Amino acid sequence: MPLLIDKPTDYTSFDVIAVLRKKLNIKKIGHSGTLDPLATGLLIILVGRSETRQQDSFMGMDKEYIAEITFGATSTTYDAEGELSTSALPANITKEQLEEVLPQFTGDIEQTVPAYSAIKVNGQRLYKLAREGRVGDIKLPNRVVSIYEIEILSVKDAIATIRVHCGKGTYIRSLVHDIGQVLGCGAYLSALRRTKIGDYSVEDALQLGDVTPQTLIDAGIVT
Repeated sequence: MPLLIDKPTDYTSFDVIAVLRKKLNIKKIGHSGTLDPLATGLLIILVGRSETRQQDSFMGMDKEYIAEITFGATSTTYDAEGELSTSALPANITKEQLEEVLPQFTGDIEQTVPAYSAIKVNGQRLYKLAREGRVGDIKLPNRVVSIYEIEILSVKDAIATIRVHCGKGTYIRSLVHDIGQVLGCGAYLSALRRTKIGDYSVEDALQLGDVTPQTLIDAGIVT
């Protein structure tokens, strides 16, 4: 049985593992899918050898996200952590405008991997090349991902909130960036929360600070 954690913002997924490893005094511990430091939400923690061996099956599960889009600017990282460039075009997008373009982003679609990502090109991580200013001459790889549903939750002025149900490997940052490009005003991911992985929900997750060795016993994760 996995341990469900509601990852706080400004923590990397590896930060969460480091905290839990120290708190629980367990060496064999991992997670089933990275969340960027900006993002919050569901992180499935695998404790013990039998659980970590199932990592691939957890990583292959569908996921659900709540994403906040800010229109009128682009970002080098496609999210709020990057260098922003303001668009000269109006950013007050209406719900009707968003509804008109979203159908082209559902189904099996091709995404370009962000320059600031952990994907390897020629044996090197893209984010490392990007930080060194060497990504300009590299053709960023494309991948086909599955986006099953995009629901508009709210639109107000230059900010929209959407719910995305997608398959493995989907970059929500790229999705948001591409939506901004189609609308012509630019956009970046200003907030992200992962709410579901397969049948697991963030509503059942624990806060990182509340986890103790007794937590694992109570949950039946260890005996």
